[in-house]
Amino acid sequence: MKEGKNMQKKIAIMAVAIIAILIVSIAYWYVGITSQPLTGTIEIDGSSTVFPITQAVAEEFQKSHSDVRVNVGISGTGGGFKRFAAGETDISDASRPIKDSEAQTAADNGVEYIEFQVAIDGLSVVVNEDNTWVDYLTVEELDMIWNPNSTVFRWNDIREEWPDQPIHLYGPGTDSGTFDYFTEVIVGEVDASRADFTASEDDNVLVQGIAGDQYALGYFGYVYYVENTDTLKIVPIDSGSGPVTPSDATINAGQYTPLSRPLFIYVSKVALARAEMKSFVRFYMENAIQLVTEVGYTPYPSSVYQQNLATLDQQP
Repeated sequence: MKEGKNMQKKIAIMAVAIIAILIVSIAYWYVGITSQPLTGTIEIDGSSTVFPITQAVAEEFQKSHSDVRVNVGISGTGGGFKRFAAGETDISDASRPIKDSEAQTAADNGVEYIEFQVAIDGLSVVVNEDNTWVDYLTVEELDMIWNPNSTVFRWNDIREEWPDQPIHLYGPGTDSGTFDYFTEVIVGEVDASRADFTASEDDNVLVQGIAGDQYALGYFGYVYYVENTDTLKIVPIDSGSGPVTPSDATINAGQYTPLSRPLFIYVSKVALARAEMKSFVRFYMENAIQLVTEVGYTPYPSSVYQQNLATLDQQP
């Protein structure tokens, strides 16, 4: 009887030991699986305005995940959406919301996506640093300059006391979300613009053109002005309440109108099923306030990024 009890006790001890070994083995297996380094390639294209943010995120992310390659292109918002809707990219940087026609193309191709707002831009009007006569421009004067029927060809066509010199215009190309936004809020119709200007989807090309031309005027995202304050001069804009210069304070207060706008990334749901993609987007939202500020844009309140993370967590 006593031997039976001892045997049962030994069996129970052995069973507990086997279970403990199994638990430890499973734990080691799980840790081994989850600690595997991330690998893969993330393809991103789109807005040159959003590019500095996404590029900064990519560089910081790759410091911890060197086996993940992140390619960030700048074909413009429209160009980026063309690739994204065709399933060629994982993330599309955008300086405007996706158009109905672009969304329909994505749907036709089975591309589902999530929209995340990542920053606020004060779209900036700039002139050469040697321009001494422009102190500000009104929204009406901007319309007069950029309207398809514009008769402004010389600076004194805007204000008679300004120089009798030709005005040389620089602006984003038609694939740019900045072009779409500017024409809508300044001219009153998307894509409505005079055609006789130097156009590029690469804002650095515009910066170089204006920096080398005393009689130039152009527009692009605020960060490109911040990076070139030694060669460019920003123009305050008067929308009816006096001239206002873009800054975190004037943008957040709603004073820099109508040229303040949200910036976005659009993320493929299929791509989010990949571990490296989900980690990248999470890293983007967790570090957005710091990196958006560092590159020169205005971040949203932390609640916006927390909501973005909650949306991300809902994805399988």
